[in-house]
Amino acid sequence: MTSVRRSPLLPIFLIVLIDLLGFTIILPLLPFYSERLGASPFVFGLIVSTYAACQLIAGPILGRMSDHFGRKPLLIASQMGTLAGFLILAYARVLWVVFLARAIDGFTAGNLSLAQAYISDVTRPENRAKAFGIIGIAFGVGFAAGPAISGLLSPISYQAPILAAAALSFGSILCTTFLLPRNPPLPEGMLPEDRQQARRPGVFDVSVYGQYFRRPELRRLLLQFAFFTFAFSTFVSGFALFAERRFHFGAKDVSYMFAYLGVLGIVMQGGILGRLVKRFGEGPLARAGFLFAVLGAVALALTYQKAVLWVVVGLFSMGTGVLRPSLTSLITRVAGRHEQGAVLGITQSLQAVTQIVAPPLGTALIGAGMTVGWAGLAAVAALAGLLIPFRGKS
Repeated sequence: MTSVRRSPLLPIFLIVLIDLLGFTIILPLLPFYSERLGASPFVFGLIVSTYAACQLIAGPILGRMSDHFGRKPLLIASQMGTLAGFLILAYARVLWVVFLARAIDGFTAGNLSLAQAYISDVTRPENRAKAFGIIGIAFGVGFAAGPAISGLLSPISYQAPILAAAALSFGSILCTTFLLPRNPPLPEGMLPEDRQQARRPGVFDVSVYGQYFRRPELRRLLLQFAFFTFAFSTFVSGFALFAERRFHFGAKDVSYMFAYLGVLGIVMQGGILGRLVKRFGEGPLARAGFLFAVLGAVALALTYQKAVLWVVVGLFSMGTGVLRPSLTSLITRVAGRHEQGAVLGITQSLQAVTQIVAPPLGTALIGAGMTVGWAGLAAVAALAGLLIPFRGKS
């Protein structure tokens, strides 16, 4: 009983959940907030890209600093950056301040990766997948509750949800400060050297990326992961603007749509996905995920009725919902045990790159009145992932 009470996994769950609630409160609101300050759809896409670019540069640096100074101090510093970014965003009155707020948040956006590193520190390799499941649960709850909170508060003012996100960020700092042990305890029977894994490569570590991309099976999976994140980033960054123009949605409507997608994610992760993997294997499941994403994006381009919109968005979400865990599992299975950190770091970098490129491309199409083209961009990316061949059942 004592060991359960002292386990750092519960504080980590609370920290990740609170951080994700803050992030998902902002997610459906930011396009409307930026437009109110004069941003065009393309400029809003650049705001999204700014956050991702700063995260891409700073992520590996924060990881290496946490190796030297410890996870807890860097996690607190990261959370303080998020808090500062939210407060600056809440009181922004001109557009360049929005860019500044997102840049600050991006440069310190190491919360999730540092939490994952902490979990790796305190769990044995054979128990790590189960321990990482708490992050999946936090994601599901966060993506369901955060947008719902935003939908409830946005009718008051656009500033109210942002201040709520800032308050949650401050609560996350308190949780980290008072609940998380500074020195992660070693699991019983585990030696300090057992924690060592290959580090996440930096932005300019071209030779490291080349080392992994030269391996054919791993290259296929990493390319599929990149196409998946491109399609997903196109959808997430552009949906609010798409729905605003085609269906006259406001911040409240988009927030509730995102909350609905979060609930679908909880249903998917709550047991359905595990049974599907056991029956079909990750490879066929990922292929089905790409197919559903293609069909959902094409249907989205052709949808003009609100009732149908909920169905096709759900179809796209179900497809992308199985892709991330399936592809991540396949990638970690192909990589060696001590390559896990580096390979997962590469997937994070690929995700950041697609979050830099996809949003301005997609939102520029929306700004030009080409809403069909925006959905088509997501469909093409998903189709490219589908056409890359898988090998074997899993």
